[in-house]
Amino acid sequence: MDIENLINNQRSYFKKGHTKSIRFRLDQLEKLKDALKQNEALMFESIYADFKKSAFETFTTELGLLYNDINVAIKNTSKWANKKKVKSNLFNLPSRNYIIPEPLGVCLVIGAWNYPFQLSFAPVISAIAAGNTVILKPSEIANHSSNAIAKIVNENFPPEFFHVIEGGIKETGELLQQKFDKIFFTGSTTVGRIVYEAAAKHLTPVTLELGGKSPAIVTKDCNLKITCKRIAWAKFLNAGQTCIAPDYVLVDENIKDEFLKTLKECIVSANYSFQNENYVQIINERNFNRLTELIDASKVYYGGKTEITERYIEPTVLTNITFDDKIMKDEIFGPILPVLSYRSLDTAIQQIVDKPKPLACYVFTNNNKIKNKILSEISFGGGAVNDALMHVSNDNLPFGGVGESGTGSYHGEAGFITFSHYKSILEKPLWLEPQLKYPPYSNWKLKFIKWMCR
Repeated sequence: MDIENLINNQRSYFKKGHTKSIRFRLDQLEKLKDALKQNEALMFESIYADFKKSAFETFTTELGLLYNDINVAIKNTSKWANKKKVKSNLFNLPSRNYIIPEPLGVCLVIGAWNYPFQLSFAPVISAIAAGNTVILKPSEIANHSSNAIAKIVNENFPPEFFHVIEGGIKETGELLQQKFDKIFFTGSTTVGRIVYEAAAKHLTPVTLELGGKSPAIVTKDCNLKITCKRIAWAKFLNAGQTCIAPDYVLVDENIKDEFLKTLKECIVSANYSFQNENYVQIINERNFNRLTELIDASKVYYGGKTEITERYIEPTVLTNITFDDKIMKDEIFGPILPVLSYRSLDTAIQQIVDKPKPLACYVFTNNNKIKNKILSEISFGGGAVNDALMHVSNDNLPFGGVGESGTGSYHGEAGFITFSHYKSILEKPLWLEPQLKYPPYSNWKLKFIKWMCR
């Protein structure tokens, strides 16, 4: 399909007001939910072909979250779209003041490969709830999942409202040359910069969901058994191919040895493997080779085995790591967990602060003073205390990055806001017209205005 014609048709459809009706939005959300349910088998098959990912993990990490997102949007869209009254100020009495949420228009959503369904459809749900038309470009890297997304959408929705464009760099480049009313991108910081630059030419607002080196800070007064269990699950879920996975651990040196021992026990107990349906492949050989080069055999505490024919990398823990090691330069995005230790919490915090702001940060402690210190001194997108990853599952928590880890947020009402413009209106009656602001100016008017301002 010709991209320029597609965008023009969507713009024409939007300008005719079809998408602004709340009933229309709710109907489309119901239709999307039904289309997903009817194609669950297809999605399970396609994501298995891309990752060897089990139906259990596909549902719990992707489809279940999407169904929840749709249900929340259906329940709340009418409330979110309501005109919101605000107070007047002294200068404008008497008057009515209110804010009207309105859709932005034609939106481009560029999905990511690591959770191809969830990261493609979640922003689409927000865009539809806000009353927009959508062009979705799923990642070509998870090719089978991209094909499934295109089939589900293009067979169930008219292209002038919602359509999927498949392809790679060429197709993405063609899309970015066009003018959109909103672009939502999930992916790497490197590509995020390209998207941002392209959007700037049209002054298109952009939401970027990127990544970074998300730390997990473990203090000596944590519950070590639960801490290790939760870190291991969060890190090795999807073989570490999760943008908010703990990228590395900073553990108090007083409990480092015990932490490593307990973490190993948790990994062994989980028995990660394709056969047990709790582990997945690395997405492709390029990423497999990139990750294997990060494993320093002399620093492997546990794991380290690899098999290129299956794109398998064993859950791996590295120790005796410093911030100067190669693995600490960029986001890992794989099943390799470096463990660093600290003597001084202040020093550990400073080491994190000196790096680009991470997408997530996790604090494992039973000390409220330490918890509050870390949360107040480190800037990051979002995170958890005594858990990891699970903040993404709460629609009441806006999800997004800060600095190089992203700009803007979504999920729940935050997603509706992201795809909306909030139009501010002041409405005055005609029966009263104070002369204070009109000429002729005078000293008493100025004195009165000064009094009002103070």
